[in-house]
Amino acid sequence: MNPVPARADLPAPALPLAITMGDPAGIGPEIVARTLLQARYAHCCVVVGDAGVMARVLAPLGAAHRMRVVDDVAGARTAAQSGEIRLLPSSRMPAPPPFGRIDAAAGRAAYQAICLAIDLARQGRVAGLVTAPVHKEALAAAGVPYPGHTEILAERGGAGRVAMMLANGAIATVLVTIHCSLRQAIERADFDAQLSAIRLAHQGGRALGAAAPRVAVAGLNPHAGEGGLFGDEEQRIIAPAIAAARLEGIDASGPWPGDTVFMQARQGRFDVVVAQYHDQGLIPVKYLGLEQGVNITLGLPFVRTSPDHGTAFDIAGQGIADPASLQTAIDHALRLAANPPDAAASGHRV
Repeated sequence: MNPVPARADLPAPALPLAITMGDPAGIGPEIVARTLLQARYAHCCVVVGDAGVMARVLAPLGAAHRMRVVDDVAGARTAAQSGEIRLLPSSRMPAPPPFGRIDAAAGRAAYQAICLAIDLARQGRVAGLVTAPVHKEALAAAGVPYPGHTEILAERGGAGRVAMMLANGAIATVLVTIHCSLRQAIERADFDAQLSAIRLAHQGGRALGAAAPRVAVAGLNPHAGEGGLFGDEEQRIIAPAIAAARLEGIDASGPWPGDTVFMQARQGRFDVVVAQYHDQGLIPVKYLGLEQGVNITLGLPFVRTSPDHGTAFDIAGQGIADPASLQTAIDHALRLAANPPDAAASGHRV
């Protein structure tokens, strides 16, 4: 099973999706604006961000008059029917920061938007959240003690272990470790991390439409260790975790060599690949194109997706940012909100 493409014709959820603006100096506000100017998205979404930042990107589109600042998330369809884009303020910057520069104030504003959106999701006031890209250096400059979205979501979202699943029309991958050095990734990829990622990959595969997902686990070392010649993590850690997952009824296999497992998944042999570290999993997905890629956070008590690209400081403010990946992320969020996976069946949450 290749990941099922998200359908844009799904009915809107009873509650709106919260769309965070991302870093104000990047392309996030622009792709949010371009997306919500389309009626099929505006009627089911509310922007969480800074009014001045959003007004700046709406003005060149001749749509500054379309934004309405609100103090609640209720009434999304009413706003859309009147041709308005609703914005719930999460910050009030004196002025939008320069495009394309790392800015502490921008990092702080992006973080505040994420926090408010998470709170809304935990309170059951939105159907889920879709996050535009943030810049990790800007977050650090603002004193935010998290390296990225996933860690913020896990902590403030009240989750235990979470995992990042990147998917497009060809392959899906779940990461054992995320934002850390390669040395730290090796240290953190222990038995518990392996088993958690396999469980979440199983649940993520179900969310993408596979009744019994075939989960392939990549090895950490070249050739999956070559029987211990190139490292023994596969034998000591990864294989026992796969065996434990199989005892739980999960169709997990491996460890498979990391240089061929994604090719096999693309050919239809596997539904989800568990990758050991960030680049092992994300390079194959992103190589196939960013336009249809989506990031889904597994393990949260609410739906969260995001586009499969960054802040693109090099083109920010030029009016040429492509909103396709954000729109794909919204489509997936709508699908997950309308057809939530049966998390209770496995004891884990998506």
